[in-house]
Amino acid sequence: MRNKKTINLGNLLLSLSDAIDMANTSIAQHQQRAAYIAWEICRAADVSEPLMRDIFMAALFHDTGAISVEEKISLHKFEEVNSNRHCLRGELLLRRIPGLDRVATIVKYHHRNWQDWDESIDAPHVMASQIILLADYVERLIARGSYILGQTERIYEKISEMSGTMYHPAIARSFFQASKREEFWLDIASPRLYSLLFHSGPLKNVEIDFSELEIISKFFRDIIDYKSPFTATHTSGVSSCAGKIAELLGLSKLEIQGMRIAGNLHDIGKLDIPSLILNKPGPLTKEEFSIMKSHTYLSYYVINSIAGLQQIAEWASFHHERLDGAGYPFQCHADELSIGARIVAVADIFTALAEDRPYRKGMLRDDIVDILNDMTARKHLDAHCVRSVIANYNEITDHVKATQREAREFYTSRFSVIS
Repeated sequence: MRNKKTINLGNLLLSLSDAIDMANTSIAQHQQRAAYIAWEICRAADVSEPLMRDIFMAALFHDTGAISVEEKISLHKFEEVNSNRHCLRGELLLRRIPGLDRVATIVKYHHRNWQDWDESIDAPHVMASQIILLADYVERLIARGSYILGQTERIYEKISEMSGTMYHPAIARSFFQASKREEFWLDIASPRLYSLLFHSGPLKNVEIDFSELEIISKFFRDIIDYKSPFTATHTSGVSSCAGKIAELLGLSKLEIQGMRIAGNLHDIGKLDIPSLILNKPGPLTKEEFSIMKSHTYLSYYVINSIAGLQQIAEWASFHHERLDGAGYPFQCHADELSIGARIVAVADIFTALAEDRPYRKGMLRDDIVDILNDMTARKHLDAHCVRSVIANYNEITDHVKATQREAREFYTSRFSVIS
């Protein structure tokens, strides 16, 4: 495995945040832009470095709980009535990552107005939530189709109008101080914003190891799966299956861990697919299938932008490629598909066949084996990987089902009940 054993946290989080907001031009880079605004407010307010990092991470994922593309757009247009729902969902997901309890709390309260607080602005979680609230509000006030410097007067009027009620006057003053330079506004609207935040932002020197990466990948596994109740355990199943196949084939511990990470991220491009397509209770039309096919390209685009994850990008994103070159979207042939990509392809098919879908029940063993053998004969799947699945069918099935039961329990008892 050629991947680095450490990954830059800023690079990772910026790319994954970008994936959440790619779905529509009206929300593109929303969380990155809010993170930039929040970071500048922090610098003007002389916020400590540790708290600044927490605020920056919270801003990058403050809308994580808005699961569907439609809900994200509604929030951005100030149309969402129950803004508390996505705050609670975001908190729930982030709190599953060890060490991010403070970030989860900030996300939980990032829509609470200052007039509704009964704590001091000096409390770190209060100040942080207020900064995110203002940063989010400013970003949503920006009209995407108009020149940025022509909008500042209107935005300043809105911020002044809400100071003291929506957010604390001290936070507003820090915003006015940070935004007095034209550079502030031009950076927000710049296509180089990602690069600026990556190279100069508060996470630029923070590195994480592969164990920490796997934990964060599980966070995104949940975001991907929970877009639809019909696929609420699919990614957890693919990750579990891919890791088990890799283990049975004798891959190294680092490679097995990489396979689980690839499984967790393989469908990250589905964050940009409309819910109507994902939840359709029947076969997709030709046009709908064309849209669905883009998710693997988007997965590759996102993961490949993270330095050190180029191999995992291939493992994760080539799961709809075929050995005979008939797959999509890159139409790779056998000599271009590594063992990792072949494993994820088999794991994805196996998991999908075994689980219930809106248009059919999960298949029985004999039917699954017949389909896997048929796809092997037609040079769609790797024979070695398929033989391993069939030879160890019960062991793999038990392993996958145990992982999926845990994911289903969390989804049904905690996540889906938030309203």
